[in-house]
This record gives sequence, C-alpha cells and structure tokens, in this order.
Amino acid sequence: MHGRIPTPPPSLHWYGLSYNNFIGEIPSSICNLTSLMGFYLSENNLEGTIPECFRNLTSSLIQIHLQYNNFHGQIPEIFAEGCMLKGFRINNNELEGSLPQSLSNCKDLILLDVGNNNLNDTCPNWFGNLDQLQVLILRSNRFYGEVDSLDVTISLTHLRIIDLSHNNFSGYLPTLFFEHLHAIREGYGKKIKSMYMEDAIGAFILNYALGLSFTTKGLETKFRRLLSILTVINLSSNQLSGEIPKILGKLQLLIVLNLSHNCLIGPIPSSLGDLSELESLDLSSNKLEGRIPTELKNLGFLAVLNLSQNNLKGPIPQGKQFNTFANDSYMGNLDLCGLPLSKSCDTDEETPAKFDSDDDGDELNWKFSILMGYGCGLVLGMSMAYIVFTTGKPWWLIRIVERVRQRFGKRASLMAMFYDVFMIGALVKGVNLSSGGVIRARIEARRGADLWLKGEELLRLAAPGVSETLGPRLPKLF
Repeated sequence: MHGRIPTPPPSLHWYGLSYNNFIGEIPSSICNLTSLMGFYLSENNLEGTIPECFRNLTSSLIQIHLQYNNFHGQIPEIFAEGCMLKGFRINNNELEGSLPQSLSNCKDLILLDVGNNNLNDTCPNWFGNLDQLQVLILRSNRFYGEVDSLDVTISLTHLRIIDLSHNNFSGYLPTLFFEHLHAIREGYGKKIKSMYMEDAIGAFILNYALGLSFTTKGLETKFRRLLSILTVINLSSNQLSGEIPKILGKLQLLIVLNLSHNCLIGPIPSSLGDLSELESLDLSSNKLEGRIPTELKNLGFLAVLNLSQNNLKGPIPQGKQFNTFANDSYMGNLDLCGLPLSKSCDTDEETPAKFDSDDDGDELNWKFSILMGYGCGLVLGMSMAYIVFTTGKPWWLIRIVERVRQRFGKRASLMAMFYDVFMIGALVKGVNLSSGGVIRARIEARRGADLWLKGEELLRLAAPGVSETLGPRLPKLF
C-alpha cells in the first residue's frame, strides 16, 4: 500500500501498517485513539517528527514500532507516569538529541531499540529504573561517556541483549554490571525466561520483535523474529580500555560476545573457556597480548572466532573447534604460530595436542544416539501402526499415544529452540552457512533429536533400562 496514512476508527486497539510505502507525517488524529495498544508503522517512507500528543496514548500503548523510516528531530517527552509501554523501537531513522528522561516512567519496558540514529547523549543513570528491560540497543549513534557508569544500573538483571556498538563510549568494562546480568547466567537465565513466557504480551514482544539487526565479523544480519534464546553483548567500535574482566566467564548462557575495535589490553582471560553456549567470539583490533588460552577449546559450539589485529603470541591451540578456523581469525598477530598459519612453532614452545581422544569417543557416542533414535522411532512406529490396523483401538495403546501427545506439547517449545539455533548459526556465519561444518552438525543433530524424542518415548515404555542408558547422552548435543 502507498499514499498517506489512513485514519482508523477511534475504537481500534491495534494499528499495523508496517512494510508498505506510506509517505508523509503521522497525522495528529492518531492521538484520538485512546484505546490504542499497538502502533506499527515500521519500514515505510514516513517523515516528520514524532507527535507530542502521543503522551495521551502511553497509558494504553504497549508497543510502538516506527523503525526504518525518515523521522527527524528529537524524541519528545511523551512517556507519562503510568506508562504501559513494553516495546519501543525507533531505530534506523534520523533522530537526534538525547533520550527522553520520561522513558524512565515506562517501568514495564522489555525492549528498547534506538539504534542507527544521530542521538547524542551519555548512558543515563535512569536506565536503572527499567528493571524489566531485556533488550537494550543503542548502536550506531553518538553516545559518549564512561561505560563503567553502567555499574550503577545493577538492577538490570533481566538484560540478555546489550548492543552499545559504534558509539564513543570510553572507560573500563563494567565489571559490576556484568556480574548482575542474571539472565545470562546459568541457573538464573532459565528461571527469568520462563517467568516472561508466562506473560503473553511479553512473549509476543520477545519472539516477534521484527527487524532486529546484529553484526558479526563485519556482516549485518537482520532478523524478522527476535530469537527467544539469543543472548548478546556487543560493545565493539568504541574507545574502551583496560583488561577484559574475568567475570565474563560467569555468563554461561552468552551466545555472542563482541568486544572488537577498542583499546583493550592484557591477556585473554582463561575464564572465557567457561562460556559453554558461546557461538561467536570477536576480540579483534585491540591491544591484547599473551597466549591464546587453551581453555577456549572447551567452547564446543564456537563457530566464529576473530582474534586478528592484536599482539598475541605463541602456539594456536589445536583440535576441536580450532580446527575449523581459517587464517583470517589470527591475522595481524605476528608472533602467533601453528596451524592454520604457515609459521611453524619452535620446538621449545609447547604446542597443544592436535586431537583429544575423548572428542572422538564423544562424537561416536552422540552419532550412535542419533542412529538409535532413527532406528527406535522407525521400528516402534511401524509396530504401533500394525497393531492399530489389526486390533482396532486397544486402550493400552491409546494411553501410550496420549503420553506421546503430552511429550509433543513440551516438544513444541524445544522445536522453537531448534529453529532459534539454526538462526543463530545464520548470525554467526553470515551467508555461508552451507560451508560451516559445525552448523551442519547441529542441524543434523536437530533432525536426529526429532526422531529420537519420538522413539525414546516408545522405547522407554518398552525397555526402560535401555532408554535410561541412552537418554542422558542427548542433552550433550545442544
């Protein structure tokens, strides 16, 4: 659709005209929609300023999506006390000035994305009032000041996506702030996520926040859906200094960590090897020194590693995920040696073993589990079909099917996670997913798990001992 925005009936609750070619300004008549809950005008050709009369709507509005337009001027102080807003997305416009302090009235805010504008402000202390915030994106603006001022906002325990990249932040990394990111810590994160999934509106915002973009290894990936398990810390392209704090290793649910293009010094902390879910690690273009910790070999899901343009030295760890990384992961570190570089290590340097025999055993075990899943699912499924057609509807079989149906109900969320994992692979690998062996393996693991869950339920009923023996192996796939 194109032309100017039509005026809807005053009783409308949800107004959605995103992904069209509408032009002109937002008419002031929109402010008469006092029952409006959702306002979506993203990805049009709209211009002008944001109407100040929106202040009349923030007691009912839950979502405002105005991203990817041509709005200019400042964000007005439109957020009154009692603000009900949960999602505010106004990224990729031409807005300037500072963030409106009245945003602190929106105490239920879950998602705030003002990226890719011309905003010029410090990181405000009133962020601490937004203690329900889960997604904070300030990227590609002109924010400035010391980022360790975030240490005063330790109430933001639910944050799981933080993107402050491409600004003018300085100072040391905020250790205390990281320590209180409970949503990214094992044990805390799952509890917080399940709590918000009970909130239907919150779940909608988190799972269907359209058009979020993330950059990894120079590639920007735009998602039509916010991944329900995605956890990101992106502080790249600022003026941060000091050492990488060891406390980052406590964020076991972190998937993407990007600290590139700063002035960080010192060694890479070995504690990063505890980030068991990490898929993308970018520490490039800093002043890091010392050896690459062998503990990074523990990162079994790591698909992207960029340590280039630092002052690292010594042998590159070998085996596991390190066998999948090319030269460009290490370029600019003149004192590094070992594969995949052409420079050999001296004999007196301790080169980590290329292969770990335990890896081969684990790989065989999980492949065996998948094959068992295929076999059990196929054989037992065909057996059940035969029984149904030959004996009618035996009650014992109906009870089994009902239990399987209950299992599938739980599995719906698991399959959503599998989809998310695939999309995270797209994030960390860019457009070359087909060439990523790790990503291919996880997709195959997902397919195997699909049949495994069907077969495991039936196998558990027929032979509990076998199922209990094989079952514990499955979680190691994910």
